[in-house]
Order: sequence, then C-alpha cells, then structure tokens
Amino acid sequence: MSTRAFKQARDFLFAHRINYATAHRDFRWPDLHEFNYALDWFDAELARGSQANNLALKIVGDDAATRTFAELSAASNRIANGLRGLGVKRGERILLMLGNVVPLWESMLAAMKLGAIVIPATTLLTPHDLKDRFERGRVRHLIANAADAPKFSGLDPTVTRIAVGDAPTGWHSYEALRSGDAGFTPDGPTRASDALLLYFTSGTTSRPKLVEHSHQSYPAGHLVTMYWIGLQPGDMHLNISSPGWAKHAYSCFFAPWNAGATVFIANQPRFNARDMLRTIVDNKVTTICAPPTVWRMFVQEDMASFRTSLREVLSAGEPLNPEVIEHVQRVWGKTPREGYGQTETTLLIGCFPGEVVKPGSMGQESPGFRIRLLDAEDKQADEAEVCIDLNPPPVGLMRGYQNDDGTFAPLGRGAYRTGDVATRDADGYYTYVGRADDVFKASDYRISPFELESVLIEHPAIAEAAVVPAPDAIRMAVPKAYVALTAGSQPDRDMALSIFRHLRDRLAPFKRVRRIEFADLPKTISGKIRRVELRQAEQARALEGVRGKSEFREQDFPELSSS
Repeated sequence: MSTRAFKQARDFLFAHRINYATAHRDFRWPDLHEFNYALDWFDAELARGSQANNLALKIVGDDAATRTFAELSAASNRIANGLRGLGVKRGERILLMLGNVVPLWESMLAAMKLGAIVIPATTLLTPHDLKDRFERGRVRHLIANAADAPKFSGLDPTVTRIAVGDAPTGWHSYEALRSGDAGFTPDGPTRASDALLLYFTSGTTSRPKLVEHSHQSYPAGHLVTMYWIGLQPGDMHLNISSPGWAKHAYSCFFAPWNAGATVFIANQPRFNARDMLRTIVDNKVTTICAPPTVWRMFVQEDMASFRTSLREVLSAGEPLNPEVIEHVQRVWGKTPREGYGQTETTLLIGCFPGEVVKPGSMGQESPGFRIRLLDAEDKQADEAEVCIDLNPPPVGLMRGYQNDDGTFAPLGRGAYRTGDVATRDADGYYTYVGRADDVFKASDYRISPFELESVLIEHPAIAEAAVVPAPDAIRMAVPKAYVALTAGSQPDRDMALSIFRHLRDRLAPFKRVRRIEFADLPKTISGKIRRVELRQAEQARALEGVRGKSEFREQDFPELSSS
C-alpha cells in the first residue's frame, strides 16, 4: 500500500511537470506506514521489469564503473547479508566515509535493507571531527577507504571497521562481503518513521548539529526535489557534490532514483571546468545541478563551443549571480533554475520547470510545503526569517536535532525556523537576504551581506568575498569586505582603489563597503564561509584599536570623493 502511494505521488508530479500551479495546489504527500526505500522502491520497482537493465549509476574518471538497477539490487543484497554476518543490526549506526565509488551506493542500499542508520561523512574529516562523530553519533560500525584507516586510530576499538581496498590489520575487507547470498530477507517490516540518516551539519557558527531523517522524510521528501530538477525516467543526471553532505543525497541518490534516472558521476582529481564540460557533452548528460562556484568557473570557458544534450540546468547551495544566469541563457539558450533547501529539509523553494525565472530570486514555494516569513515576534512580514508551517508538519522535514544524550529536541508546534532571511514579492517569489545571524545594520540601514558580496565578485580580480559589520565610532557599524583574489592579482593599494571604484558605481551610499581586507576566508569543512570568525575578529580589533595588516579604508584614498 505504501509503495503504491509513493508511486502515485511521483506520477502526479510527472503528470504536472510543467504545470506548477496545479502541482502546488493539489500535490499531497504519500501516506506511508511501513516503507523501506531500498526494498519497496529500488528492488521492487526499479530493479524489476523493463527498467531492471537500465543504468542506475555511471561513474567516469577515477574509479569508473557502470551498474544497472538489477546489478545494484543484487550487490546491495550481498553487502547487506555480509554486514548482518558482522553483527550489524536494525537501528545501529554505520558511519559511511567514502568518495564517489560504487561501494557508497551499495552500502547505502544495504544499510536501508537492514534498517541500520547511516551517518554520511566526507573524506575531508579530521581525526578530531571523527572523534566527535563517533561519540555523539553513537557509531557502532564503520565503512571507509583503506587509505583513510589511520584517521580512526585511537577511536572506539569496539566499532566494527570495514575497509574498501586492502584492509589493514583489525579491519574487515569490504570485498569479502560480496561473497554473501544475492537474496535478502529482512528481519521484519520497516516503519516509515524509523530513522534512516543522521547528518552532522557543517556548523558555520558552532559545532555541528545532528539532524535525523527517516525512511519517509528523505525518500518521499525528495519527490519535490525530483520535480524541481525536472527529472524524467532515463535521464542522465549530473549533480556536482561531494559525498557526506545532504546535497549528495538530494540529487546523487533519491531524486534521480525516484524518477528512474541514471546517477552520473564525473570524478576528477581536481575540478577542471573545461574537462567537465567535455564530459557532459561526451556522456549526453541531460540534467545538471551545480553550485554557483562551478557555474562561475563554467562561464570563464567558451561554453558556446560545447554542444550539450542538456534539457535542465540548475544551481543550488547559495544564490546564483544574475550575470551568470544571463551568460548561460545567451550561450546555451537554457535558463539556470535555482533551488533552496537545507540538511534539515528537502527542497523548500525553487524555480520550477515552466515557470518564469526572476534573476536573483530562488523561486516559489515547493509543492507540499507552506512557507511563512516570520519576524522575531512570530508575525508575518515581507522580509523576515524563512519558516515552515508545522500544521501539519510536511513529510520532507527532519525528525529533529539529536541532543548529546541521544534524545531529540522537539521541532515546536507552530513553525520551524530555518535561520535564513528572505523577502517575498507579490507573485510569491522569494529572494535570499542572508543568514539571520549575518544580516546587520549600518547607519540604521539593514544590510544583506549576500547583496554586497554579489556586487564584489563581479569585479574580475575577486574570486570570493565575505561582508561583515566592522564597528565604527560614527555609524556604529560599516560594511567591511574580506576579499580573496584570483590567481595573479595583487593585494595592493591599486587593487583596493579599483574595488572601491567598482562598488561606488554599483551601490547606493548607505550600502557601500567602507573597508576592504585581502585575506583567505575561513570556511567549514563543507566550504561554507564562517562569517562568525570574521565578525569576532572585527570586534577584537575594535577593542584593541588596530586594523588588519592588509586592510584598506575609503578614507585612505583622497581620489575618492566623500559621500
């Protein structure tokens, strides 16, 4: 019954693929009771019948491989039986730290079949990070690359260790698990509400939070992500994302397989935009989702010379600059569509197929969600924090944050607050303003760091920028930009003057960046800028009465007229 409801919800979205108004009005989340995505959807629907021999996964570059749905079904059964033989039980937690290799997808499916809980982890984690995950995540089992084994030295010795590659002493061989039976029998039904994934957020302001998703919230929740991407059966879908983060599950796992599409992975030792564009052409990729950083690298290439098979082009992770959208439209005749979601959710807001794309806007409310903009007093406003109405809670929302004692903090009764601020126009389009903690006042004006950062990176010498408030005796605070330059650009007085002039031509006086400092930007392990560190540095310097070593201020330049 649950599988039928899941498929009916999917087929409804297929039927209204370019009719957002109807999809938004009439979509209903599937009513799931007992549901195991790997068994009831992947095995029972995708790995049987006419789709069984279609490609489920295609990896090119390093660790190249292809797998059909039937092949992955049988392989994950063998891995599940092998893990069971090592003592993995329902409800126990497996830390999965692999790159984009076939065992990543096999292990995810196998863990689902067993009813185990997966803690995805990036291979960039340090031993300190892993110690935190072992302890707060209550890890009982581990699957990792053999090359990363030293990172786990000294951690809980009772954890079952499984290595992909040549297993070190004390580790089990992943390859040995493949000798298990190709038939799998679950030890009982899986409730849709049972835990499936436990994510550690990237922690831009504090140590990572633990986010739990169920066999319902991500598999069914990502039906709307599938709808946003515009996926269809048989598509070749490329999502440029690293394993260990929620975006990888968004569209390297659930959304494509919800549609019966192929997950396409292009592994590179180091990202190269030209090679990636050639790979997209050669492999007839039909849909792509990439972060703005990648799109900004693409537009530096001769995109017009790459004759692609792309039907849908998308961006997510942070807002995409309008000039990039215009360039892609001009050279490819395709409009990049944006989407917004969090680790805690699935796709909340997006520019959906067939809808008008407003440059700078992240789109409209997703089917199945009711978004409200609420101020600090829980009153609705045209610019306020993005919140999800919890009456009733949508399927595509986490169970909650896990506390250190293993209990879960309740989501609340009225609304879940995302921590992001946005505006909404008369047509229902949302525009990102910034993290609630990052928006600040200068001379009594509200300043959106993202808006100023978007203008800054239009300067040809700026690779990245972060804007924070700098204490000021007259204005209380002024916008200050920390700037990372492109290769070959010099962080000197002439460059600072060029940037100040660039800003004066494009920003109203009350928004103008008054200070610039050339520096590397502090980031989380997932690549998000830690503006909290920069704000703290500014406050400390103000108390000491000093400025940064490579800081320039408007008043340093008599060439600039006063304002």
